Amino acid sequence: MDSHLASAGRSPGWRRQEVAAGIRASLPAGLGMFPLGIAFGLLVVQSGLPGWVAPALSIFGYAGSLELLLIGLMTAGTPLPTIALTTLLVNFRHVFYAFSFPLKAVRNPFAKAYSVYALTDEAYAVTAARPETWTSWSLLTTQISFQTYWVGGGLVGVAIASLIPFRIEGLEFALCALFVTLVLDACRSLAEVPSLLLAAVSFVAAIVLVPEQALFAAMVIFLALLAVRFVVARRRGSIA
Repeated sequence: MDSHLASAGRSPGWRRQEVAAGIRASLPAGLGMFPLGIAFGLLVVQSGLPGWVAPALSIFGYAGSLELLLIGLMTAGTPLPTIALTTLLVNFRHVFYAFSFPLKAVRNPFAKAYSVYALTDEAYAVTAARPETWTSWSLLTTQISFQTYWVGGGLVGVAIASLIPFRIEGLEFALCALFVTLVLDACRSLAEVPSLLLAAVSFVAAIVLVPEQALFAAMVIFLALLAVRFVVARRRGSIA
């Protein structure tokens, strides 16, 4: 990440420089989000849902992985309590993101509310390596850029789906591919390696103990291990 993300000197045009820095910071993950958004738009239409569902979910329920999951739940007629529990489990990881996300750089209350709302996996992965270098303008620009890539990709996907007469299989795998990329990017910081190892331990334990519900069990185990790691790190003074 460029060190000039933190505007120390307030030189002429500093806002423009921070906005440009935020856009540049968003490009690597954003270029992955856009085609994933296209896959999401295609999936919405090919699942039999109206095209407006794609932008509606992406604007009012902005959470890429959950949105893809919701499409399957909606088309399967899943009861609302099950959807609510699934949403809680899938998005509960954001609680841990908040511990190191540079939200304190944003002071305007409305801008801060948006930054909390737009705290996605991509935003966290981009800021995780050097959270102290971000300013309000660069952070918000990056988050707005990410949502623009996602919403724009979804609209393109809806348009493409309306033009092709056949179904495209395997669209759901695009999410897995993006998560792999984000994990590799975030783990460039040695501080995040323990979380990666805990995730691996959680998955192996779930496969061994409850193979029928491995994904659910792995998420629960991983959340517990992350909580333990946070408590240990706080006692050692690693986290304020």
